[in-house]
Amino acid sequence: MIRLSDRVNGLAESETLAMSRMCRELAAKGHHVINLSIGEPDFYTPDYIKQAAKDAIDLNYTFYSPVPGYKDLRDAICLKFKRDNHLDYTPEQIVVSAGAKHSIANAVLCLVNPGDEVLLPTPYWVSYRELVKLAEGVPVYIPALIENDFKVTARQIENALTERTRLIIFSSPCNPTGSVYTKTELRELAGVLASKEELYIISDEIYELINFTGTHESIAQFDFIKDKVVTVNGVSKGFAMTGWRLGYMGAPRQIAAACDKLQGQMTSGTSSIAQRAALSALLSDPKENDDLRTMIQAFRERRDLVINELNKIHGFRTNIPEGAFYVFPNIRQLIGKRYDKGQIKCSDDLCNYLLNKAFVATVPGTAFGDPDCVRISYATSSERILEAMARIRQAIEELS
Repeated sequence: MIRLSDRVNGLAESETLAMSRMCRELAAKGHHVINLSIGEPDFYTPDYIKQAAKDAIDLNYTFYSPVPGYKDLRDAICLKFKRDNHLDYTPEQIVVSAGAKHSIANAVLCLVNPGDEVLLPTPYWVSYRELVKLAEGVPVYIPALIENDFKVTARQIENALTERTRLIIFSSPCNPTGSVYTKTELRELAGVLASKEELYIISDEIYELINFTGTHESIAQFDFIKDKVVTVNGVSKGFAMTGWRLGYMGAPRQIAAACDKLQGQMTSGTSSIAQRAALSALLSDPKENDDLRTMIQAFRERRDLVINELNKIHGFRTNIPEGAFYVFPNIRQLIGKRYDKGQIKCSDDLCNYLLNKAFVATVPGTAFGDPDCVRISYATSSERILEAMARIRQAIEELS
């Protein structure tokens, strides 16, 4: 038996990746599984981005890249922050990494010491908790309920602050809920967070472009708190580039330099070809991007379809998410229901039941800190959604 480190033994497997693995196993046995657990657009990367990558290969962009990213890409990220978010960053404040998850990990490892408390508004994205644990920090959960569209209030954050609070991590639009914070709400949160010294914010904005409100707001826009904010984004979601693995941060210069140093020892620079593709993506103005408009419209229609179908199924209570491509229904009414081989005691049980009974994959809310909910992704075709909802409805009707 190999003795592994306590560090890795203490980490949980990503529940979203675990569900995808179980889907593949069932499919290998011949079952037709509809996967509503996956967190990536079902669209292809736009042709102009793919062409930029092909050109990069022909131009021999095949050598090591600078650790924080090519200078022209960091310039383009600064331009994007200014154009889309009204944020002023210099290239020295930008670090390009192998996905937004990598950017978040860099920031957490550079800011959190053992015993430091990290506020996690709940529901949270699955990796936040594990990255905090990896840094030997202490997660502090702040519950947000469906009645408030899964958004925490300034008062809740104020009540959670202690002398050991070091960091808060949140996303808007949010994974898993699709919730979007307004400018007014962010200003109220910023007012509380700015009052505490040595407290920093990681604002995960990877779903920025998949937003049905028409306006995305960044918490770093407020001058009185900007120097405390690490703004994380990437090309995975808005440009359908999940496999390209490219994310980036805009941060106070000292934090950016620390992340540059850490990344230099861990992974070095991000894929040179992915960087050239990302340069093409980020130079395109979202307001003039037909590919993006098509994707957003499709996701909006699918959201409405999923909510309409879920509202026909007893036991699912939904709100209306304003971004990303997830619905996070409350399933509390189904707790205690029975089926031939067991009982639904939590969202894990319900997701396992739906996977093995209806062959529909969802993700239990326990993965995101809310055991009363499940995450349903609508990043698939309307036809698959309708079939999945019909299967779920039939399976739920068989509970007693």
